[in-house]
Amino acid sequence: MTTPLSLLINIATVSICATVVNPSIQTIAKLNPTPISPRPSVILVYIAALFIAQIGYCTILLISRKEETKNTLVKGVGFPLVFANWLMALWAVAWVFEWFIAATILSGLLFLFLLYSNVNLLVYHAPTSSRPLDTALIHAPLRFFFVLQFALVFPLTLFIAMGLTYTPMYDGTPMDYNAHGWPGFGVVFGTQLVSLLVIIFRRDIVWCVAATWICISLFSLRPKAQSVYITAIAFTVVHPLGLLFGFARSYMAKRDLRPTPHGPVALTGDDSDHPGLQNAPSSETQIRGPREVDVEDVWGN
Repeated sequence: MTTPLSLLINIATVSICATVVNPSIQTIAKLNPTPISPRPSVILVYIAALFIAQIGYCTILLISRKEETKNTLVKGVGFPLVFANWLMALWAVAWVFEWFIAATILSGLLFLFLLYSNVNLLVYHAPTSSRPLDTALIHAPLRFFFVLQFALVFPLTLFIAMGLTYTPMYDGTPMDYNAHGWPGFGVVFGTQLVSLLVIIFRRDIVWCVAATWICISLFSLRPKAQSVYITAIAFTVVHPLGLLFGFARSYMAKRDLRPTPHGPVALTGDDSDHPGLQNAPSSETQIRGPREVDVEDVWGN
């Protein structure tokens, strides 16, 4: 029961910090704009989808009877997800109190717990088509949770803690939105490049949806550094194309390994299967003239 309880506390804490508390999570984000700040409304929908997916995880946790599913839940995920929910709730509290160093530490620990759970799932409890509910309700929520921390929450909290924010100009001049553009470009390009490689080589639909969603949240909030804006738009297009390329690559590889209807093709110069040579005398048979008689054919062996 610890997992449903931790999820309930996480949902309640984040909801209160986003709607009731003043300043809220969105207000703090607007007061500390960075080159990698997302549009809050898009990320709130993402988090709502994450909570719904975790409710599905808790459902399968309570009703599952298959031994393989139980092993995946207990040994593959286990308590790291409980700790992750607690850490996300604490992060929301630290965020609204503007304790950004503490929020960065909490987000880093959250990232490590989710990384461990996802690697453990992929290595020891890999998703399989024979158990689609396990893939949809166990693997997908954990992957969705991890991509959020990896590509957005941890870098964003770290940027604010390090002071890589846009500072208002009090002399009437507008803010320089190209400030800290290169660090922002490095974070977005690096995290999205890793996401693209995972999408191509693992053909990961969940990761593709999550990474594309985060890219949309980045470029939909303007103004920001042009390098970040263009990079986010580019990966929004590239991620779905990378997924299609990954499936096409896998299909072509399987087709090349598929046997042909007529069997293997003979190599050039290989005359052993030539129909005209099947009745030809072997190399050990002596070629005789027209008047020569084989003694063995007459007298036997």
